[in-house]
Amino acid sequence: MNWISRIIGGRSDTQALAPGIAETLAHWQSLPDTDLGRAHFETRYVVLNTEATGLDLDRDRLLAVGAIGIDGGLVSPQDSYYAPLDPAPALALSNLLTFVRKAPLVVFNAAFNLGMLEPVIEDRLGVSLDGQPIDLYFLLPALFSELHGSPVRLADWMSAFGIETFQRHHALGDGWAIAQLFLAAQARGLAQGAHSPRALLELERSYRQYRRKA
Repeated sequence: MNWISRIIGGRSDTQALAPGIAETLAHWQSLPDTDLGRAHFETRYVVLNTEATGLDLDRDRLLAVGAIGIDGGLVSPQDSYYAPLDPAPALALSNLLTFVRKAPLVVFNAAFNLGMLEPVIEDRLGVSLDGQPIDLYFLLPALFSELHGSPVRLADWMSAFGIETFQRHHALGDGWAIAQLFLAAQARGLAQGAHSPRALLELERSYRQYRRKA
């Protein structure tokens, strides 16, 4: 998944990237894309989550980013990243890319989370997001229709699975809950023959198409 792939001109801030950050971006761009056909146990996924002042994409602003690695079906607290944007947003975001590498992304409600993150990355780093993350907002009801047949809030899925976390509405706290939900989705997907990131994306895509026709 080529998550951030294209350098764009015309950054809204007039300052050039600091040398260390420019080098970080160059190294990130040189990494090979992950093979989306690779089996789950051979794949490192990254849960990506944001923390904002509110839920309005037009009025609220991004406060922090959080990410958690899921490697070989295992979640480790040590394989995580959290950073507030202030006082150094470019550094926080470039370090996020270093953590993510080119792993397939897992999000809950991509419309909001990437809607918050994409403009800031474009503004601060001059790169544009590209590629489709695995969005549990749609994948979970596709796999667990007996619990919720349509998209619901993260809190509803946490309640359905009995998942708790150390802090709600925190980029890493909610990210931890999302990671647990992804493990459940991965297990159910395997039972249905979805053995790779690409297969999960196809399940999500089929569910979206079904909803549009319904």
